[in-house]
Amino acid sequence: MEHDLEGSESAVLSEVRLILIGGRWAGKSVSGNTILRKERFECGRTRTSQTEVRHALVEGRRLVVVDAPGWSRSLSLAEIPEGDKRRFKLNASRCPPGPHAFLLVVPVDSAFSAESRRTVEEHMKLLGERVWRHTVVLFTCGDFLGGKTIEQHIESEGDSLRWLTERCRNRYHVFNNKDRTDYGQVTRLLQEVDEVAWDNGGKCYQVDEQTLSAIKEKEREVTERAGVRRKMSEEQRRQMRTLIPEESKTLPELRVVLLGSRTVGKTSVGNSILGCKEQEDGKRTARSVARQGFVGETEITIVDTPGWWKGFSVLDTPEATREEVTRSPFLCLPGPHVFLLAIDVDASFNANHLDAVTSHVELLGEEVWERTIVVFTRGDWLGTHTVEEYIEGEGEALRSLVDRCGNRYHVIDNKNADDGTQIAELLEKITETVAGNGWDCFVPDVKVFQTIQERRSSVVEAAQMRQSQVVAKRKFLRDNSKELPELMIVMLGQKTFGKSATGNNLLRKEVFAPSENESCQVEKGEVARRLITVIDTPGWQRNPSDCTKEGDQEILRGLSLSPSGVHAVLLVVPLDLTFREAQRATLEDRLNLFGAGVWKHAVVLFTYGDNLADESVEEHIEREHGALRWLIDKCENRYHVVNNVKKTDTGQVVELFEKIEEMVAGNGGRLFRPEMDDAQLRIEENFGRRQLKLVLKQRLQEEYMRRELELMAGFRETLVQLLAEVKGSLAGPKSKLLTKGIGHKRKDGKEKEDFLYLKFCHEIEKLDKLIKEKTSTLLRSSMDIFVPDLKAESPGPSSGANPTSHFGNVLSWLSTLQIGRNVDNQMTLNFSQTSGYRSVGPHELDSDLEEDS
Repeated sequence: MEHDLEGSESAVLSEVRLILIGGRWAGKSVSGNTILRKERFECGRTRTSQTEVRHALVEGRRLVVVDAPGWSRSLSLAEIPEGDKRRFKLNASRCPPGPHAFLLVVPVDSAFSAESRRTVEEHMKLLGERVWRHTVVLFTCGDFLGGKTIEQHIESEGDSLRWLTERCRNRYHVFNNKDRTDYGQVTRLLQEVDEVAWDNGGKCYQVDEQTLSAIKEKEREVTERAGVRRKMSEEQRRQMRTLIPEESKTLPELRVVLLGSRTVGKTSVGNSILGCKEQEDGKRTARSVARQGFVGETEITIVDTPGWWKGFSVLDTPEATREEVTRSPFLCLPGPHVFLLAIDVDASFNANHLDAVTSHVELLGEEVWERTIVVFTRGDWLGTHTVEEYIEGEGEALRSLVDRCGNRYHVIDNKNADDGTQIAELLEKITETVAGNGWDCFVPDVKVFQTIQERRSSVVEAAQMRQSQVVAKRKFLRDNSKELPELMIVMLGQKTFGKSATGNNLLRKEVFAPSENESCQVEKGEVARRLITVIDTPGWQRNPSDCTKEGDQEILRGLSLSPSGVHAVLLVVPLDLTFREAQRATLEDRLNLFGAGVWKHAVVLFTYGDNLADESVEEHIEREHGALRWLIDKCENRYHVVNNVKKTDTGQVVELFEKIEEMVAGNGGRLFRPEMDDAQLRIEENFGRRQLKLVLKQRLQEEYMRRELELMAGFRETLVQLLAEVKGSLAGPKSKLLTKGIGHKRKDGKEKEDFLYLKFCHEIEKLDKLIKEKTSTLLRSSMDIFVPDLKAESPGPSSGANPTSHFGNVLSWLSTLQIGRNVDNQMTLNFSQTSGYRSVGPHELDSDLEEDS
């Protein structure tokens, strides 16, 4: 069937194989029923959890329609569960030899945003570039168009939807699934599919056999390991049940602490346990809070804690959140019996997530793991697959977490809250865990609580002092300020800090796309009787070493887009992440490019204001790392908070404008505009300095690697010599084996001798493998080292020398630099006595790089 159209005079397929793909609730299943002209796929509020295949004879053709599970709004491949990725690739094999077309379902009754585009793009990457040749956009909810054509809808939606249709070579079709009697819409779709097949020479999309075989083998291994884990869990539970007397099967009192990242459903787990059915308000849990209730005869206290950002280490979490997690056990004294760690099964779990979980959980101490149960939320996402398959299929990070929790885990389907059996089973597992810990609870250290209370008092006191200073200064400036008819504002900050959303809030309209813009954008609007001009600049990277010269130059261009200058430079800082030394250094590095005068016009604009809850922004400033207080002091106590969720709150925007007008009055009405030539020189110099440090570090790392390889080679020779001494009677053949680093088991009956021999050979083999890997890494590193061949003239003694050529000469000279050792046997870069530099060790270089980052 691969060449259905070959030799055919008309481009009509006798068999049509289609795969419906798209997001959840896009209308895939109902579209499948429309195509097949009968109810073959289940529709409604139930998600398609597994791939389903249906057949029918329509208009004389045999139709094969595959309904694939809808994807979640994952914006990157890294966020998609490994099992979902494998099964998504397998969909094409469900209608052999492969589909003629993928129908990418997009509803017209909801916006197709930049995030929607990224989600589609990331999922299509799983199928390879060639999938676009076989894809048709199937728009659903056609009745929503009203009098508009689909072409008018595409144009009105914006760049993202236009990109999608163009990517599919302008192949698209519209369904009105409410009108099943309109058979013409199916006929026209099939004609569109005929054209796709004709354009592809009659060939269908196929997964290559090697990939298909590898995925199926992986699925088989996962299923096998999942079965082993389930048996282990059942045996473990059986043993724990033997520790529970009949009279203790129901605990009179139970104290539980909920832990987990944001948006994983912690609060829903607590509500399910307590049987609360009221609608959740969707607000973030900002404070640890205890709730009580009865489940049967057991009085249960559940403490819900603030979540951390998924994949972010505890070092990125604000101090207030860390403090609330640490305080949580004191809300259910004498202490919690168990900790329930929530993990959502509709998302990936990788090494970053593991680091985030462990670093946050261990705020409470390592002994917490003995009382922790992993609770997997959104169990409906698993469909027919078991949670053990998710654990084993997701990778080493999740397996190690579950193992660290003693293989204790449970699944909750929050959408099936009326199913009392899942909560009953969870309570049984909790009782078994309590029994396994000798019926004791986790007793928190009272000194920790005292430290928290003392710190809170000092924070409140410092916050009140800062607030009073700000109020006094604003009162003085307000008397000398006036409402300006026009305000020009530029926004600076790291990527994902909320600049674009804030710009939209300031202008009271959606003009900045919340995507990673790479160029400056200027927008204007009349707000609160003022003409507001907002310049949104590209965000810089989290890691300063990833910042580029082009990025800095584009930011500089943004500052020049207002010829007369700008009234305010808004430094965007989120309240939901901590602001530490690395962020401070990167921000200072960027601003110093534009001259010291920029600080006189800078205001710290805190985003994610909803993160504060009942805490004042001054308390957040005083509680956080000293780097944030440095920034606030550098801006002379100019700061403001916006909550971009409350878009209707115009008061927060007007107050910001008033603060800017007060700052302008304090600056004597002067606007800020950098000296472009000076700023450009500083950008060049900064880039050259960064290159210099990176090359220095790489040269030292290479030398370290070489010395390490020398030591490993020496150790290998020592092992060979030791083995030769132990096996002194061995003759030539074994020596040959040793020199090759390969061990073969002897068959002379000397078991102990063979065991020792094999053990030595095994260690030598491992060492050989490691040496080979490190040698390969060293070779790659040597080839990748970047020392530009800049042949600018020597700047000479003139103080006006071009810093770019200076750094170019330094980099060229660096390529011939020798690395030696000092009196303490530490590696150093050896400078000549006349160079003007002293020898420097790697620890000093790392320290400099750390300051730079």
